[in-house]
Amino acid sequence: MFRMKISTTFALAALIVALSGSGYAAYAAASRLLPKNSVGSAQVIDGSLQKGDFGKKTIAALAGARGQRGPQGPAGLPGLPGAQGQKGDPGAPGAAGQPGAQGEPGLPGTSILRGGPGTNALTALDTLGNVGIETSSTIGADARGLISYYDATNGDLKVAHCNDDACTSATKTTVDSGGDVGHHSSIALGADGLGLISYRNATNGALKVAHCNNASCTSAGVSTLSLLGADYTSLTIGKDGLGLISYRSAAGALHVAHCDNTACTSAGFTVIDNAGDVGYFTSAAIGADGLGLVSYRDFTNGHLKIAHCSDVDCTGATTTAIDPAANVGAYTSVTVGADGLGLVSYYDVTNQNLKAAHCANLACTSAGVSTLATTGITGQYTSVTLGADGLGLISYLSATGLSVAHCNDVVCSNASLFAVDTAGSVGGHTSVTVGPDGLPLIGYYDFANADLKVAHCSNSFCAPYFRRR
Repeated sequence: MFRMKISTTFALAALIVALSGSGYAAYAAASRLLPKNSVGSAQVIDGSLQKGDFGKKTIAALAGARGQRGPQGPAGLPGLPGAQGQKGDPGAPGAAGQPGAQGEPGLPGTSILRGGPGTNALTALDTLGNVGIETSSTIGADARGLISYYDATNGDLKVAHCNDDACTSATKTTVDSGGDVGHHSSIALGADGLGLISYRNATNGALKVAHCNNASCTSAGVSTLSLLGADYTSLTIGKDGLGLISYRSAAGALHVAHCDNTACTSAGFTVIDNAGDVGYFTSAAIGADGLGLVSYRDFTNGHLKIAHCSDVDCTGATTTAIDPAANVGAYTSVTVGADGLGLVSYYDVTNQNLKAAHCANLACTSAGVSTLATTGITGQYTSVTLGADGLGLISYLSATGLSVAHCNDVVCSNASLFAVDTAGSVGGHTSVTVGPDGLPLIGYYDFANADLKVAHCSNSFCAPYFRRR
């Protein structure tokens, strides 16, 4: 321990001697500050200078020229969508577009003709044999009358295609001669613009349909739909463009057939009413709700009944006795009035009068009943359509021959009566439609001569020598 202290003292004494000589002089020279801006490269240790050691001019002088811009890098991933902004105010309406091209002219309107007085045109259209029983009339796609009827001499179904608006002549064609066919025919214009006819084959009791191959029906495709018996057929076209046929089956029930296609080569069937012996004198139309409406006679109770289909196919229906009086409802015919409600014409067998029933609602669960004609035995073979003036028009057999009842109001509470053809025993099996000229066209049977006749009315009322001032 003593020797270590002596060594330390000796070392310090040696350091003092060294500094007091030339070594001290060198240390003093190194510690003296250099003049301003006199530092050279030799005095600088690499990497020791900082930005603050340089002046602004030196820093500016050290900056090199800007290099060329490098290529753009790939786009980054899209960011998350921002929050949806508030809905802006609606813009101002745009300028009105240019008017479209004018459409094709429509068919002539159905206003009452105001020409000079004239008689109704009466024509014997088919005189070959006993023809013209159970007629049915419509207007074809060519705006010409199309009339189906039974040829009793040959047991055939025939069709007459009018050659002019007044049907003063026609092309007559036998469209089915296979057995005793053509009973209770009913014709309508199909969705394809061609005639569609339902009728009975009396040979085997079958329900048949003929689909015309052209507008004049000079040929037709024939289909058998049911072999279970079919009387009093009536055909209309549903809102689906397919035929809907009402008829009475051999079992005495009201049936409806809904066609599967436009040509009605097959159909689905529904029993609508089998409460007693029902389904006589059926007449079918499509109501304002697009559903079938069928008028018919309940023979068991002697009532006028109506069925309102529950769907387009008529797989079910509501049935109502709209005239429950005794022994009414023969020769029924139904159409839809200007108010969208059913209008039914029929014969009161007890009182031998022409009657009309106006439905109170779309389903016709009740109706207002009116007696229109009471002179003699009047009101058989009725047919009703909607006239050009929006009022019902009914053709029927009266005591004097073929007559017409023109309803004086929408509900047909009363009517103006006009004799149309009084030349002998005429006016059976009537069928009325309205042509494109707005005038009624009536097919009917001449009992005396066993001919098919046609009446083309000279005005909407079918009144002789009528004109407005």
